[in-house]
Formats: sequence, structure tokens, C-alpha cells
Amino acid sequence: MKYPFPQVVSRLTFIIVVSASLLAQAADAPLKPDDRGFIRDWLLLAPIQLAGENTGADEIDKQQVPNEAALKPKAGDAVTVGGKALKWRAVKAKDYFFDVNELLGGMNENVTAYAVAYVVAAAEVKGAQLLMGSNDQGKVWLNGKEVLKFAETRTLDPDTDKASGLTLKAGVNVIVFKVINENNNWQGCLRFTDAAGKNLAGLTLKLAP
Repeated sequence: MKYPFPQVVSRLTFIIVVSASLLAQAADAPLKPDDRGFIRDWLLLAPIQLAGENTGADEIDKQQVPNEAALKPKAGDAVTVGGKALKWRAVKAKDYFFDVNELLGGMNENVTAYAVAYVVAAAEVKGAQLLMGSNDQGKVWLNGKEVLKFAETRTLDPDTDKASGLTLKAGVNVIVFKVINENNNWQGCLRFTDAAGKNLAGLTLKLAP
């Protein structure tokens, strides 16, 4: 069937307007953990070179960035570490874990990364659990307090370390996740659950404090 030209234009205009509206709604939709509770939206600072090779067990307790427990960056913030200029960048993990080498586009060894997430709770949550996996060493702070640490080398598996009895305050909660890679893969994953191990519903994420 042939349509008069004005009618075709009208239909195209309608499609464009609807598509633009759907895209705007998607852009405005709040970020949130995935269906299993894993945080996929992070601010990342990497790579930070370690002083020596295979020293992750020692370096995990050293501050590669000053006042690391209290980091509150936003995308584009510049940092100079060891004479090297770096910038915080917003990243989205393809799976339940983030792969730092993949995000950086190349292999890096004997290095540290910091990943920060802003987790928003509509109301106070008591008795929460935080589950971590890392390759290699990993350390996590929640609102400035250290809650998890693993100081050896390993491959990535989800939920290998657990902090229980945590409280998420109403509003923004700051997660700082430090991951060291000695050799090969460089990955990390985090998720919150309730005391029974079930996904915490209603959490959202921000990319700025």
C-alpha cells in the first residue's frame, strides 16, 4: 500500500519521538545491582604499579593512594600516584565480576586497582552480608571501615569471603574495593545479601558521592 507523503512523514516522526522517549527513560533509570546482587557499575582507578614483584601480601596493607579508606571520587577526577597521572573512570562489568585487564585493554602485573561504588539504600538495613571474590588480593571498606581482606594469591570465585552483621545506612553508602594483581588475571566481585543469603532488594547505585 502506498501512503501519501505527509502520512509517511507523520509516521516517521511518531517513531522517532517514541524512540527518543524510550531512550531518555532508559538513560534516566537508576543504576542498580544485577539480579544476583552483584555490583557492576564502578569508578575505577588503575593501574598503580607496585614497588616490587609478587609482593601483594605486603602491599595489600599499604596505602597506594593516601587515605584510601575514605575515597569518594567521581569520574574524571585526576590523581598522581608514583609520579604517574591517572584518572578515575566509570566502568560497567560485563558479568558479575569486573576484569581490570580487559577494561584497560592489556595485561598488567604487580599492580593495584581501586574500585569505588556508591550504594544507595532507601532505609537503614541491618544484618547485611557483603560477599567478595578477588584475583589476587582484595580488601574492602564500607563507609570508611575495613570489613573484608584476603592477602594471598588465588583465582576468582564469587562469595569466597564474607562479612556479616553489617549495617547499610539510609542514603549513600561508600564501598572502596582494592584489588591487587601479581600475575595473570586481575578481577573482583562484590555483592550484598541479607542474613539468609538472599539478594537485598531495593538498592540502587550512583557514580558520584
